[in-house]
Amino acid sequence: MLNTFSQNQRFFKVLCHGNNMQKEEAILIMDNNFNLEKFKQVLHYIISKAGGFDNVGKTLLFKMMYFSDFDYYELNEKSITGESYFKLPNGPAPKHFDGAIKLLKKEKKIEISNGKFFGKKQYKFISAKEPELNLLNGDELKVIDKAMKKLSAMNATQVSCYSHLDMPWKATKDKALIDYELVFYRNPVFSVREENANCTC
Repeated sequence: MLNTFSQNQRFFKVLCHGNNMQKEEAILIMDNNFNLEKFKQVLHYIISKAGGFDNVGKTLLFKMMYFSDFDYYELNEKSITGESYFKLPNGPAPKHFDGAIKLLKKEKKIEISNGKFFGKKQYKFISAKEPELNLLNGDELKVIDKAMKKLSAMNATQVSCYSHLDMPWKATKDKALIDYELVFYRNPVFSVREENANCTC
């Protein structure tokens, strides 16, 4: 099995090859904590479960990835994928999303199409194969499923507004990377620790 650093080196070569990509843009994938294969599995799993919904495009997928990683961090003090997220105007955005999507398409695991949702342009991502889940444990899948359930009925505008109320996004400067530690300053509406503490099931 490739270690994380080797995975990221391979990812770097895939993104740079034939794409005329600037080195400073492509080098972002060299994060030491980022697990490329795990990120791809989470993304493919979410696409397989939610990608077919009319309202789910790129913005919803961004937020499902973000809340999966940050909710898991709040519960376990580590993220699922090691991904970094930027504070952008429409909410948190994963740094490696586009590159991972290209790899999933190249591997024929997903299909991509252009469409519209209520008159607005929308990228659609549909699973073409059953996702591999061997890198994910039951606790991780449980958090991912909860994040999808929480967001899946929202449209892009609604999910963006919702993410703007989460403390990690609120406390971060525009276009900066969001610090995972900010989850510990969430209010009760967003705190998954408080949700678990209040659960009587």
